[in-house]
Amino acid sequence: MTNKKHKIRVGLYTTGLKAYWPQFGALRERLEGYGRFIADELAGVEGAEVFNFGLVDCAEKGIEAGEYFCRNLCDIVFLHIGTYVTSDSVLPVHQICKAPAVVLNLQPAAQVNYAKTTTGEWLAHCNACPAPEIANAFNRAGIRFRAVSGLLGLNETPAVSLADEATAGRPEAVRAWREIREWVRAAFVKAAISRARFGFLGNNYSGMLDMYSDFTMLQGKTGMHVELLEMCDLAKRLAAVTDADVAAKLDEIKSVFEISASSPSERLARRPAMEELEWSARVAAAQERLTADFDLDALAYYYHGADGNEYEKLQSGFIVGHSLLTARGVPCAGEGDIKTALAMKICDLLGVGGSFCEIVTTDYLRGTILMGHDGPFHLAIAGERPVLRGLGLYHGKRGSGVSVEAKVKSGPVTTLGVTQTGDGGMKFIASEGVATGDETMAIGNTQTHVRPAVDPDTWFERWLQEAPTHHFAMSTGRNTSLFRKTADLMDIPFVAI
Repeated sequence: MTNKKHKIRVGLYTTGLKAYWPQFGALRERLEGYGRFIADELAGVEGAEVFNFGLVDCAEKGIEAGEYFCRNLCDIVFLHIGTYVTSDSVLPVHQICKAPAVVLNLQPAAQVNYAKTTTGEWLAHCNACPAPEIANAFNRAGIRFRAVSGLLGLNETPAVSLADEATAGRPEAVRAWREIREWVRAAFVKAAISRARFGFLGNNYSGMLDMYSDFTMLQGKTGMHVELLEMCDLAKRLAAVTDADVAAKLDEIKSVFEISASSPSERLARRPAMEELEWSARVAAAQERLTADFDLDALAYYYHGADGNEYEKLQSGFIVGHSLLTARGVPCAGEGDIKTALAMKICDLLGVGGSFCEIVTTDYLRGTILMGHDGPFHLAIAGERPVLRGLGLYHGKRGSGVSVEAKVKSGPVTTLGVTQTGDGGMKFIASEGVATGDETMAIGNTQTHVRPAVDPDTWFERWLQEAPTHHFAMSTGRNTSLFRKTADLMDIPFVAI
């Protein structure tokens, strides 16, 4: 099983004024060439399928373009300002096609050739001229839009140009294209989540009020489907697991994890017994079948059964299999936290990890906050080979079994939390820091030292004011800008700590 291959359907058109074409020879073809360059760059974003309408130069063409983008089910539409255009030409595009709109104000050259520039040449560089008119029309028509300004970023100057248009290396082009690609990636996340199936297995951890969520709100805000699953659904798949399945899964486990010795400090954390590893492998094979049979893209789970209950034994083998699933594009969040499963899925779709975390403790000597959990870990962002430890007790829960001990690789990290607000809506909360790779506890839990941008106490005070869920996802890299754009396109409030 691997992560589903999603496509993001990207619309693009270039603006112009119909009256210009007979007046200024080659201007139309020049602008169309700029549009093809942008289309090629957009197509270079992983998963992007580009639908380039071409020129919109009158109101009638605007209607055609809007219908074209609707027919092709575009998830986002880029309006490339080629030259001056009357706003009545572009407004119909976005009144017909409701996909998020991004205005591209990209000038071909850093400056015109003042001594030689003609009117026709200038018109190929007057991108910013109609931008305020377009913004005003969109605002008055109730159409939300985003804008990116900068240089076009061509690698060489077209023969028709009188100015130097080889601007690919200039910071104004680099920044603009970073922003554009982030908008495409954010739209990819929005589209994938709107088609995703999240499993909810069992129930929430009783009493964790921040875990409780409104499934209808989640689908209403994101489009995600929530499939309610029972432990008997998993038990049915467990009964079908063969000894060959177990052997294959054990081989996979041994290739991914280091099997630990007993902890030097925690008597409950010991080398896993072979029967515990075999049980984790059997359960992992069943978990894989469950996600395949229900076509799941993510999973939130928890079960707290009576002593000796067969489902209690089944859940004792969850952590290893859920870590393997998380690494393969099916993020798994414990304690029934479906909101954090959503945060993890967003991170995973962006290719930046998304490991299940909460606050562990603060190290005031290092100025770090230890973040982790006694649950699944995203193996793709491990700093070193993850360790399996046998736990004689799952603290605060029933049963015992095999747990994952790991830390996120050193370097920049960004946490993403998804919380439900007092008015019944949602909010994204992000925070950047640095994973330091410092020493952690040998207790069978995932743990990573993170140094926030401010001192730990200031970070806590700011974070708590946002009323977060106590779980969150940890990603690698500085991803606040990406997360902000994703929240924007999903129409969900966003806060950066």
